[in-house]
Amino acid sequence: MPSGRFFGSLSTPRVDITIDTGNHILNHTSDGFLKIGTVAATRSIADDSFKAINRGKISKHCLEHSVKKMCKESAYWGTVAGVYVGMEYGVGRIRCPTDWKNAMIGGALTGAIVSAATNNDKERIVSDAFTGGAIATASVFLNNM
Repeated sequence: MPSGRFFGSLSTPRVDITIDTGNHILNHTSDGFLKIGTVAATRSIADDSFKAINRGKISKHCLEHSVKKMCKESAYWGTVAGVYVGMEYGVGRIRCPTDWKNAMIGGALTGAIVSAATNNDKERIVSDAFTGGAIATASVFLNNM
């Protein structure tokens, strides 16, 4: 059976934008907003480009829809990321140690805040808080593997 191997290294490009507001929590929040907002915009454009290629047509209406969707996705995910980063940083400042518990608490607070902003169902808010805390904790554990 033929097999192949890949030798080399892959690295992600690093883009650092620094916005100094004079407040550490706002600096972290705006950094999270910009980075994740950019990722969401890129994902939205890639998705819409793929769909347009599969349909075989590109119209002015499709382009306008894509731009609106890109802005909406970018703003939504950027806001969620900004809230999470700000919450995790704030919890870390209050608790002092830097550990996975900050991510868990920050994720839970973010899940609850975002859920409360979009619906009034108390059970859904609690469920989203648990989900946010679990995802944030898992990401810390995966980062440290």
